Amino acid sequence: MAMTRADLAAELKSSLHDAAGIFDAVAEADFVRFIDLAAADFGRVRSLIRQASFDLVADADSEGHFPVPDDFHDFHSAVWGAGHGIAPWSPNFPGALPRAQLVRTAQGPALSLTPAATTLQMGVLGSRYRYRYYAAHAVGDTAADTTIHPSDRGLLILRAQAEACKELAIHNVVKPLALRDGLSQSPRNGTPAALHTELMRLFLEAAR
Repeated sequence: MAMTRADLAAELKSSLHDAAGIFDAVAEADFVRFIDLAAADFGRVRSLIRQASFDLVADADSEGHFPVPDDFHDFHSAVWGAGHGIAPWSPNFPGALPRAQLVRTAQGPALSLTPAATTLQMGVLGSRYRYRYYAAHAVGDTAADTTIHPSDRGLLILRAQAEACKELAIHNVVKPLALRDGLSQSPRNGTPAALHTELMRLFLEAAR
């Protein structure tokens, strides 16, 4: 099966056996939602690091905010100015470089540089600020749009199963369930709350 949202949701539904009937078995909406929630949490065990950039504004005040990509999760490190190797006694030494931090604005998340880049720094290091960031994983309608590696398919299903059990526990379902875990394909039995705890333990252990 391909690493697409539809195929992964279908596999999740099959793995839940009779418990799948409690969810939206017609529209498949619940199974898709569990897959998406599992993907959103995948970054804590499988980091996805990407690069982005923006144009600097010399000597902008500390309120200067720079938009981030849609899949931005957290700042990783600066590429701009890293390892520039310019000696402190050199006339073009750029001095202390700005520190980037994530801020929340009315327009959404953005990066703020403190202090702002100076004209000297831009002249020496360039006016395009490049950086690395932690990106949020996603499952797409096509395999090409899915950021999770096929080798982690079982781990993703396992995390989605835990999400399904968590929702059942929230709705006070106490009837014991049977499922086939996504990683080892071993049968698992228990109440939704107990299964959620066990599946999350397996997820974190298997991801090491």
